[in-house]
Amino acid sequence: MIPLNVALAHVLPELLLLVGALGLTLYGAIRGKPSDGPVTEIAVAVLGAALLVILLGFKTDMVLFDGSVVDDGFGRFMKALALVGSLVALLMGQDFLARERIDKYEFPILVLLATLGMMVLISAQNLIVMYLGLELMSLALYVVAAFHRDDLRASEAGLKYFVLGALSSGMLLYGASLIYGFSGSVSFAGIAASVQNAPAGGPSLGIVFGLVFLMTGLAFKMSAVPFHMWTPDVYEGAPTPVTAFFASAVKMAAVAITVRVLMAAFPGATPQWRQIVVFISILSMALGAFAAIGQSNVKRLMAYSAIGHVGFALVGLSAGTQLGVFGVMAYMAIYLVMTLGAFAVILSMRVAGHPVERISDLSGLARTNPFMAFCFAMLMFSLAGVPPLAGFFAKWYVFNAAIQAHLYWLAVIGVLSSAVAAFYYLRIVKVMYFDDPAPAFDRPSPALSAVLAISTAFVLFLFVYPAPFVGATANAAKSLF
Repeated sequence: MIPLNVALAHVLPELLLLVGALGLTLYGAIRGKPSDGPVTEIAVAVLGAALLVILLGFKTDMVLFDGSVVDDGFGRFMKALALVGSLVALLMGQDFLARERIDKYEFPILVLLATLGMMVLISAQNLIVMYLGLELMSLALYVVAAFHRDDLRASEAGLKYFVLGALSSGMLLYGASLIYGFSGSVSFAGIAASVQNAPAGGPSLGIVFGLVFLMTGLAFKMSAVPFHMWTPDVYEGAPTPVTAFFASAVKMAAVAITVRVLMAAFPGATPQWRQIVVFISILSMALGAFAAIGQSNVKRLMAYSAIGHVGFALVGLSAGTQLGVFGVMAYMAIYLVMTLGAFAVILSMRVAGHPVERISDLSGLARTNPFMAFCFAMLMFSLAGVPPLAGFFAKWYVFNAAIQAHLYWLAVIGVLSSAVAAFYYLRIVKVMYFDDPAPAFDRPSPALSAVLAISTAFVLFLFVYPAPFVGATANAAKSLF
């Protein structure tokens, strides 16, 4: 029996977010309008404190609360990525929210609650905790997607996300109930034992059906095809800081729980779930490559880009090996940095105080703002997978895992999709460097400039000394096996 104080110490980051969200709700309700600015600053401090606890706290793996929660290297790594995404999105969005007059104290509280849901989700070791974390995250996300109440597009985005999210949650819950009914357990370890000990040497038909429904719900949260339909409209309609939050932190949590469920609960059903993962991986890579070509809105283009990158990450998961998990984690970490840098540019796209979102608004940026144009070009090259930038190594890790698992054709499809997707990334570079200048952007805030500079430096120089990053990722991946 683990002492309560030890168990609570292992979930200290989650407790910090919980206490912070409750305390800030009370503070904002008492003080009203004057609390809007301080609440955001305190929320950033709470997220930073939780991140420090994860980076400097326990390094031993431990299963807590009667096997319902786990604190392991994989969870700590993915939680750190989710916290970085939330913290940076909150920092980058402050200036935007103030300009749009929607910098209400409720926004950072909702971000804290969504991040708390992500951390519970990442640590889940049974189906009930997984669902609780998923819904805690989703309910806050539905609200922030429609946070700009006076914007028709934001209201539509929030409603669409809510309706489709409720449908996906119902399918996931139905799948979880089937898995429980046929395995007799809600814990991942119990489900794994049931699958391993099945008389026919494989999972029963009921568990396979449950797994299909479960993966449907998880694919929705990851924006994987064919459950991606909400992504372009929500990315375009939601306030840009919210879109950055969706594309970074939320994506980390969704991919993390997918990896954990498949690796911890269904190691004996790899041939069955591999078919599902390969299918949605190929569709996601293909749609992300071709559908983005005709886009004129940069946020909508990033939505299709996100769909494609989830497909690439799932190539590593398809391998079903430790090397594959390492590839997924490395891919998501690099993708997080590239995405935050890209959204720092998108948030900087303001002309005379008004936000602009068309790709044509980037015309001639190299002449009006050479630093921003160079950074955005490097991020686009990295997203396209051009060596020796970080994005190239991200794709190399997942393709290598697929090849080691003898999934040669999947790696070939991934390379071909990457080549097609390079077109629309390079088109942005062409617009910035070779088209006639559009009206110059307003001066970006220091937070946006800092995020852009740091993310560009990461993608440019990761290849110089990758050992710390590779070592930390490999150790975290090992904890799942």
